[in-house]
Amino acid sequence: MSSFIGIGTIFFLIIVILIVGILISCVKIVHQAQAVVLERLGAYQATWNTGLHFKIPIIDRVARRIDLKEQVVDFPPQPVITKDNVTMQIDTVVFFQITDPKMFCYGVANPIIAIENLTATTLRNIIGDLELDQTLTSRETINTKMRAELDLATDPWGIKVNRVELKNIIPPTAIRDAMEKQMKAERERREAILIAEGEKKSTVLVAEGKKESVILEAEAKKQAAILQAEAEKEKMIREAEGEAEAIMKVQQATADGLRFLKDAGADNAVLTLKSLEAFEKAADGKATKIIIPSQIQELAGLVKSITEIAADDTDAKPGA
Repeated sequence: MSSFIGIGTIFFLIIVILIVGILISCVKIVHQAQAVVLERLGAYQATWNTGLHFKIPIIDRVARRIDLKEQVVDFPPQPVITKDNVTMQIDTVVFFQITDPKMFCYGVANPIIAIENLTATTLRNIIGDLELDQTLTSRETINTKMRAELDLATDPWGIKVNRVELKNIIPPTAIRDAMEKQMKAERERREAILIAEGEKKSTVLVAEGKKESVILEAEAKKQAAILQAEAEKEKMIREAEGEAEAIMKVQQATADGLRFLKDAGADNAVLTLKSLEAFEKAADGKATKIIIPSQIQELAGLVKSITEIAADDTDAKPGA
């Protein structure tokens, strides 16, 4: 009897543990940036977002956990042919995000492979309308067209294509060699142009420097001539002022002497003699001809007569 009770207790404990385990398994926690697609009896039931959720045991089943964050897929290089029949390898990088978990779960069997194949066909269609040079220089245009077409095609799958980038464009070896030679020739041409422009600028600067030097030298000579002329002019002015001042002083002295004689009561004969002395000083040994008034000439004759009489008297005195 006791053994029967022990077996029943163990069985009960097992059932309790199973029930607790089943209940725990029915509790689901959905993390941030995730979604859970729930099926009930094999049919789509609901989409669980972030938070705590419960499902019915056995009846409900979690079909798929989906990451809602933006994802990046780097596809291997794809062979494409340009409009001018050049085969090249292009690899792409696609940035996409799942916006509808239900459509993503049931819209396509393998979304990543589907996006890869769709990217390859879309890329071939776009590159087929472009020539080699356009392909190498129109990355942004190609990216925009691919993003628009992929986004439109993947919308029924619940996928939004945010961005498409051409990672590498690999032309054939012969094309790469020709491009390198062309780039080398272009660089050499630019170098020659830069050297020529440098020499031209150097020549222009040297000529401008010489011109500036000649102009400065001419201005310096002109300024020196002006200063020399001003110095000569100042010298002549000062000499003229000195001579005028000397003449003024002589005339002033003569006038003062005549005024003194007049004040002293000198007669006309003395004044006339002083006038003769003034004429002598005025001549100063430089004049070749002096015009003397007639009155002064008569006075001079009178003076000569007086001088002769005085000399006779002197000769007569010793004999007496």
